[in-house]
Amino acid sequence: MKRMERRSRGVFWAILLFFYVPIIVLVVNSFNKDRYCGPWRGFTFKWYDRLFNDHEIWQALANTLEVAVGATVASVVLGTLAALAISKYKGKIQGAHYGLLYTHLVLPDILMGISLLLFFISLGLELSLVTVFLAHTTFCVSYVAMAVLGRLEDFDGALLEASRDLGANPWQTFWKVQFPLLLPGIAAGGMLAFTLSIDDFVITFFVNGAGAETLPVKIYGMIKRSPNLPEINALSTLMMIVTMLAVVASRMMQRSRNPAAAPAAAPAALPEGQGGRVRR
Repeated sequence: MKRMERRSRGVFWAILLFFYVPIIVLVVNSFNKDRYCGPWRGFTFKWYDRLFNDHEIWQALANTLEVAVGATVASVVLGTLAALAISKYKGKIQGAHYGLLYTHLVLPDILMGISLLLFFISLGLELSLVTVFLAHTTFCVSYVAMAVLGRLEDFDGALLEASRDLGANPWQTFWKVQFPLLLPGIAAGGMLAFTLSIDDFVITFFVNGAGAETLPVKIYGMIKRSPNLPEINALSTLMMIVTMLAVVASRMMQRSRNPAAAPAAAPAALPEGQGGRVRR
């Protein structure tokens, strides 16, 4: 039994090291004077200074956020509507629709990128941020729809019937009854879509045009051509810090919304003769 516990602990620490040692090396090298992230040659903030003065990187970040926000909003609306339609109407056609949504989850990114590129060229669309937005919306819709469908599986339809019996019209029933109950699934799908859009490289690489580089594509180009590779380490370190701060802020908000229950008040003293004091 003890041997099994030791092995489990060893595997656990090995996995942690596998995940976090590369991150630690990246952070350390962001302060290394060596241009090629080789041996330690001294501490410096030079790469952060160059990063803050590199307008191309910040433009790529702005493009990334612009596309991610737009694709998230569009995919949340379309994905939620698709999930509601699939859940409400049953039949062979809806089964085919479900299959089409599910296909995007298993389709290789490179195949989807090439197919979208050929589609945009056949329509005569110039590759730009618009085509990147359309591509990201295309694959994000499926993730949002699946998240909302998971919420709809546990939804009690009797609530909608009760709302109609009480005089609410379909619009009021959706916004005041169904939407609040679906909101966790919609929010989860939206956050997933936003994360996937920011992180996407393969599909964006095929459909972006001149002046429409997103941050992953820009970083890929810097790795191939830039003489200032540690700028990437500095940028990654800053993104990691922002992510950690966002997680901490989220946890603090959750705790503020669900504070620990106050200690129970002491029971009130019973009057004499009713348990407060035993009569003799």
